This record gives sequence, C-alpha cells and structure tokens, in this order.
Amino acid sequence: MPLRRLLLAVGDPLLDVLAAPGGLDVRVDDVVILDPEDEGGPHAGDLVLLVGARGRAAGRLVRAAGRRGASAVAVKVGGPAEADVLRGVAGDAGVALLAVHPEARWEQLQWLFRSMVDDARLAVGGDPGEAPGDLSALAQTVATLTGGLVSIEDAASRVLAYSGGEDADELRRLSVLGRRGPEQYLALLREWGVFQRLRSGEEVVRVEEHPELGIRRRIAVGIHAGAQPLGAIWVQEGGTPLEPHAEEALLGAARIATLHLLRQRTEATAGLRLREDLLASLLEGRIEAAALADSVRADRDRPVMVVVFAMAAGESRTAGGRSEAELQRAQLTNLISVHAAAFRRRALVTTLGGRVYALLPDLARPAAEASVLALTRRIVGAARALLGGTVQGAVGSLVDTLGEVARSRTEADRVLDAMGRDLAMDVATISDVRSRVLVSETLAELRSNPRLRDPRVDLLVAHDAAHGSALVVSLVAYLEAFGDVRAAAARLHIHPNTLRYRVRRAEAVSGLDLRDPNERLFTHLQLLLARRL
Repeated sequence: MPLRRLLLAVGDPLLDVLAAPGGLDVRVDDVVILDPEDEGGPHAGDLVLLVGARGRAAGRLVRAAGRRGASAVAVKVGGPAEADVLRGVAGDAGVALLAVHPEARWEQLQWLFRSMVDDARLAVGGDPGEAPGDLSALAQTVATLTGGLVSIEDAASRVLAYSGGEDADELRRLSVLGRRGPEQYLALLREWGVFQRLRSGEEVVRVEEHPELGIRRRIAVGIHAGAQPLGAIWVQEGGTPLEPHAEEALLGAARIATLHLLRQRTEATAGLRLREDLLASLLEGRIEAAALADSVRADRDRPVMVVVFAMAAGESRTAGGRSEAELQRAQLTNLISVHAAAFRRRALVTTLGGRVYALLPDLARPAAEASVLALTRRIVGAARALLGGTVQGAVGSLVDTLGEVARSRTEADRVLDAMGRDLAMDVATISDVRSRVLVSETLAELRSNPRLRDPRVDLLVAHDAAHGSALVVSLVAYLEAFGDVRAAAARLHIHPNTLRYRVRRAEAVSGLDLRDPNERLFTHLQLLLARRL
C-alpha cells in the first residue's frame, strides 16, 4: 500500500516526514524491526523501524536500507543536528525518512503499521489501500464526514485506528501515544457514566468540553455485535464545530466497524490456529519447513531454537467442569505467547501432550543461546508468580535452519524429562542435565527391553514388597555412596551396622555379588528403574 496512506492514518502525533526523495506514493509491502545487532537486513518494499540506533549507526543503517530497496525508515532522532545529517543520508540513499515521536513505543508503531498492511493484503480487488474493511480508512472517512478527529477503540479502550489532523487535545494525544486512554481520564469517563451508556446500545453519547482537564467536546458511539460490546468510535471536536450530520455519520460508521471487527476476530483466530497446527506438525516432523516459513514469513536459513514449558498441577475439577490443569495451561500458553512475541515478532507457540512449545526463529549467533536462556527464565518467573505453581522450562539446542527444528524440540523434551521431579530446577539446558538425560534414557531402554533385566534384582524388589523390608532403598543409598557405609547410613538415619546387615541380607535374598563391579553397576541402574516405577 502507498506510504502516503499509512502516514495519513498514523502520522501526527507519532511521526513527522523528514525526507521523501521518491515521494510519498512509494509502496510499502511489509513492516520490519531492525536493530544494530541484527545480521540480516530489510528487503525491497519494507518499512523499516530502526530500533536502538543513534548517530553514525543510524546513518549507516539508513544508507544500507536504501541500498536494499526499502521504501522508508522510521527512527527516533536525537535533535535537530542529527535530523539534518540523517535527512541528507536518506536523500542520498533514495529512501523516505520518518522521525518518530520520542514518547512513542516501537511495538505500538509496528502494530499500527502492520495492521494496515495486513488489511491491504486481505483486500479483494480495487486499491488495497481503500479496502472497505480497513479500519484506518474508516476512521479517515468518518473524520471527513464529521469534521472532527476520529479514533476507533476496542472494548478495553485500546486505540485500533485513528484519523490524521491537528488540534488534538491532551486526552487524544496521550491516547494515540500510549495506544490506550490514560487511566486518569478513563476513570473520569467511567465516573460520568460514559462507558455504561456506550455499552448499553446504539446511542450517541456526548461529552462536554472540560478545559481544566484538557478535554475538548466529543461525541462517541458504541460498536456492538448483538448484545456484545466490541468497542467504540470517538470524535473529538477540533478547531471548528462538528458537521450538522456528524451523529448520523457516526451511527453508520459503528455498524460498518462491527463487520470489520468480527471479520478481524475470525481471521485472526483462524490464522493463529493454522499456524499453531503447522508448528505442531513441524515439531513432530510431519511437514517440511517450507510450509511454516511461508505462513509466518520466517527465514528458513537462519538459526532457530525451541523452548518447552510444563507445569506440575493436579487434575482437580472446577465448578465449570474443566480441569484446573487445563485452565492453568491456557494461562501459561497466553503468557508464553506474549513474552515470545515481544522477543521475536515471528515467534510461534503451540501445545502438544500437555506441554507448551515456543519456536524462536531468526536468531543471530553468538548471543542467541544466552538471550533465549534469559527469556526462558523471565517466562518461568512470571508464570510461577501468576499461577502460584511450579513451572519448568527447558531450552533446546540452537539449530542452523528451520528444517532442523525437530532436533531442537527433541533435545528440549529430553532436558525437561531429566528435570523430572526436581522442582527446585526451574530452567535448564542440555549442559545442565546431560548426565541426568543419559541415565533417564538408559532407564527407559531397560524398561522397554526385558532381555536387559536381571531377574535377581526383580527378586529383591518382590521380597521388599512381600515383607515390608527396606532392602532396595538401603542398597541404593549404599551404591550411591560408593560403598561408604557411614555416609549412606547417615543419609538413611540408621546405624552403620544396620546398613551392613541390610546389604548382606540383600545379597543373600537375591544372589547378587556386590564385589563384582559389573554387577554393582547394573544392579544400581535396575534399582533406580524399580524406584522410578
């Protein structure tokens, strides 16, 4: 869609145009975030959000974006001198340069731009920038019909789209910058009963001017799907009075916005479910990496990691009939999704067999492993605080391409299996639990292959079960202490002579010869398996 179209909807107070050597009708096909540490770069037609770059670094990246054919670069400028330098660089590079308001959040700007670009992609026929389902286009149309400054918000007062224009009051300026109405203003609107009236039906609500609070006159109408409130459209009066038929135009716009928000919800839900299914298939090795890469625009040839999370919870029933574990797992999945998306825009999250998997693509060596480990610790800490239970996270290996992601997933599962019941271990990698992983997998092989079992150990286990004795636990403690009777006895809180007697008794009952190192080794493994079973 044309850059001009994006600027009309998102411009003031978030953006100013510093340079446009190719004009404002250059097309924007995608929105990407770039920081100085990224190894890759933008592609032709990209709108680049330049995060964390100042001075010479910003100039170098603006020049590089121009060489790669980017349509525009948005950057936070340190002052007039830096603006002049970057303006010159952008002019030489042939790329539009946008100055971002210092208080604007990058994730907000990305969300606004991406929602418009995605809407344009979904348009069928005609100019995609004029798609009837485009909320930003609707906001601009309502602004023309009413003569005011328009914003469209969801039911949580988050700004979904807004029109351009000057004479914004304090409430509108803060709402656009923060992507949500400031809480002190929202509290006043609740106190005045505005939200209650907006939720109750198709009534145009008037909010009179309050100069002492920085609020100009407004009209608003609720957006509804039947009895369900979906949001509201607000029109702030600017320097001139609103048009005579502003309220009628507002009612019609609310009905159009209802269709758009319902379509948006349906498409978002269906698209997310498709991506989750594709990720699950990729993790299980049932599809090729190309299927997922095409759906989420992930780079198939950049490193990727998988992290798996699980929680220890009982299957208690709630009043609604769903298990507590299911409800907590849904909360955990949402929490992981939020953190993963903040870490990498193209991150994906899915559930398999009671575990939650996060795919983190487009990573850059050598800092990838450390940054993913830090992210996993943040998620586990937040999840434990939110859910009040034990949550563990296991980090898989860094693999070079998306096609190798199943290997990273397998390693993450191995690590989580090895962490097992050690609830004090909240986050681990293979290097933390390698010996546990190997022992655990050896025990699994023993369990699945009866030919590797020594019947003498089974005899000892059966004797304990029949007589209520403690020969197995005593022998395990003795072997784990490398035959140090005093250390093992202290661990069991028994006298050393009692332990000596139990070891001799175990040999007599089973027929094992613990003087043989091979028998000691294999006996220890089988006793560990018996205790686990």
